[in-house]
This record gives sequence, C-alpha cells and structure tokens, in this order.
Amino acid sequence: MRRRYVIAGAVQGVGFRFFASRQGRRLGLRGWVRNLPDGRVEVVAEGDAAHLAEFESVLARGPALASVTSVQQAEIADELEGLAAFEIR
Repeated sequence: MRRRYVIAGAVQGVGFRFFASRQGRRLGLRGWVRNLPDGRVEVVAEGDAAHLAEFESVLARGPALASVTSVQQAEIADELEGLAAFEIR
C-alpha cells in the first residue's frame, strides 16, 4: 500500500522531516518527506496497512517542537515508486 499525508500546523523548522524519516524507517516503511511552499509537510509512505496506520498516528503527534493541527491522508494507487528507503527531499 502507498499513502500520501499532508501535515499542517507548526511543522516546518522544527525537525519534522527528520522525525518522519526516522519513524518511517523504524516501522520498516519506504517513502519520502518534503516541505511544501505553503508551510505544510508532505509525506508519501509505502508499506503494510498496520504500519501505515501506526505511522499516521506518529505523524499526528509530531516531534516535540511541532504543533500538528491536521493530517490529511489519501491512498495512492498501488503502483509503487520502488523506493528502497525513507528519504528526505
């Protein structure tokens, strides 16, 4: 499965991308994370449903300095990008 998350709130400049990347690797997910120009953070993650559900919970909490106001989630077609790890873009 592959899902896209868009996280809003005080999520840039607080280590959110590093946090998301570290948590994704911890859960055995593949994917990427990047800042968006409007102040939100975008994450695409590939893995099994249980680990993606746990990952979404972790994203909603964020790192200590973040203040997450919303996490929008959308399932993406099963056409995988073939990522080998979790990277920061």
